[in-house]
Amino acid sequence: MPGRRLPSDVSLDVSLGRGITLDFADGETFVFDGSDEGDVTVLSHAHGDHTTSANPGELVCSPLTAALATERRNLANPLEAGSHPDVDLRPAGHVAGSRAAYVTDPASGRTVCYTGDVCTRDRLFLDGFDPRPADDLIVETTYGTPEYRLPPTEEVFAEIRDWLRETMDRVVLLYGYALGRAQKLQVLANEGGRDRVFVTDAVADVNRVIETHRDVSFGVDRLDADVDLRPGDAVVVPPHEKRRGFVDGLVGESEAVDAGFSGWAVDSSYRYRRGYDVAFPLSDHCDFGELEALVEAVDPERVFTHHGFADEFARHVTAAFGVESRALKRDQHTLADF
Repeated sequence: MPGRRLPSDVSLDVSLGRGITLDFADGETFVFDGSDEGDVTVLSHAHGDHTTSANPGELVCSPLTAALATERRNLANPLEAGSHPDVDLRPAGHVAGSRAAYVTDPASGRTVCYTGDVCTRDRLFLDGFDPRPADDLIVETTYGTPEYRLPPTEEVFAEIRDWLRETMDRVVLLYGYALGRAQKLQVLANEGGRDRVFVTDAVADVNRVIETHRDVSFGVDRLDADVDLRPGDAVVVPPHEKRRGFVDGLVGESEAVDAGFSGWAVDSSYRYRRGYDVAFPLSDHCDFGELEALVEAVDPERVFTHHGFADEFARHVTAAFGVESRALKRDQHTLADF
């Protein structure tokens, strides 16, 4: 991808505060995944680290993201998903309801692609992000260094299913975020031959919202104190419950095995650091090679990176593609601050 000289009339500022802010020359301000004040708030998905203000004003997101954010934040007044004539939302492939945003400056016609957390791989009931060209790209870089290259998704799925069949004599505790990996783990547990699959309340509440908005059913039961876990059962648990020891008391005398799921598991030390018996490199983010391919497909004049290995990937984009690339730093307010 050849580098391109920036036009002299670029009139768009990007900054990182409590979210990412995009200021157009006409004075309209867009805030992505944050609580800073703006004319329009774009919420890419309903994970807690991509929050909006309690009163976001004009909110642009998918209806499913609005419903999930309302449920997860226990809001008395449900969030309403709106639209904006200059914002085109497209599936981001990260979690159910997640969206990338293409924003067009009506004055100049300049386009900005904001990915939020993003994954270009199709996975079970999720379609991966299909990148289109834009003048500017604002991209997350969770796995923005070369050592983070994930195995093919179907290969990882097959390994997980095989492991589930091989451990039928155990209770298996599958640790995954309540919104995202938890839903995939439920599907895989059912496909792996587990007749009884249980989830915690947090996961069940997310399931209910997704099932209401999508043509999918997870076919699991809530875990409570009355459940007598036995060998062959699978329990999908958010990772923070491992620290609380919530499930330990329910396992009883049954022998249980803990499994972790994360892109960080490409590093063999991951399972030891997290205290898992086994770990699989299952991720809802682009790996390094997929981030490179995303940049090539968008073919931007400028790239702004954030989250994860933002500095490293920005340097790589400049060196490899000849494109101006900068890591967003908190409290920088104009491009001249870089």
